[in-house]
Amino acid sequence: MAVELYGREAVFTAVLDEFFTYLGDEGAALRDQWLADPPDLVIDDASRAQPLLFAIGYALGRSVECQGIRLTALLGHSVGELAAAALAGVFGLRDAARLMRERAAATADVPAGGMLAAAASVEELRPYLDPGERPDSVVVGARNGPRQTVLAGSEPRLTSVEERLRRHGVPCRRVAARQPFHSPAMAHAAERFERAFATIELRPPKVPVWSTRTGARVSRQEATDPAFWARQLATPVQFWPALDAMLKSRDFLLVETGPGQGLSMLARRHHRVRQGHCEVVPLLPPRAAGALHTYRAAVRRMENTP
Repeated sequence: MAVELYGREAVFTAVLDEFFTYLGDEGAALRDQWLADPPDLVIDDASRAQPLLFAIGYALGRSVECQGIRLTALLGHSVGELAAAALAGVFGLRDAARLMRERAAATADVPAGGMLAAAASVEELRPYLDPGERPDSVVVGARNGPRQTVLAGSEPRLTSVEERLRRHGVPCRRVAARQPFHSPAMAHAAERFERAFATIELRPPKVPVWSTRTGARVSRQEATDPAFWARQLATPVQFWPALDAMLKSRDFLLVETGPGQGLSMLARRHHRVRQGHCEVVPLLPPRAAGALHTYRAAVRRMENTP
């Protein structure tokens, strides 16, 4: 994840070093694991992957800003929403590092589970889902597109649902996660995470943030409410509704600041992009190789876009 930029892009490197320093010994270990050749990271280990996903998204956003490119809106997926909040000035990087540490601690004791991506709509998947809010329920964890849905839940229930989907010919695959993010199993973790938010100063965003919790623009009241950000852990990611609402507000050059091009692929399915009203620019390649070249080419493209 963006290793080629480290040591070569000054702002990106400085922001990551600052973040790792704020994490203390954990940050030093995370940096060493990330930079190891080959990488010494287990990507489905939330205690390692989630802070790194946050840090890379935030550092890339800062790098883009320092190229003189003005951010006019922010939209983040799952932990990326916290990176969007930090970029918008809702909280600072020092507090963000503390929040990432507390987020990892809050989710450490959640029962084993996972996430399952299915090529089907929410309506088509409803017969496979559990009613109610039981901790072991399998529910919609993310609405990534009209027919790109992620289910989340505890084991062994999630495996049972996966087997039923495969028997009925519904294409599905596991997401790299050992825990049931964005499901009722995370309710107690979200409560603990909320207590961490209550200890820091939350400010209204300086740049509009479109929330994947509500599918709408974050209000001043929401931005300063600890529960708004913390409870995201236990509620579905409404990526597609949020993207749709944002693109209805105006046309954008959409810049993906995370690893891979998963969100770019989803955004390109939106009719505003297909019709040429909006463009999509991923800052990183689909795989690890070529990150520096892809990033610099993307920056040149942004600089040349009116």
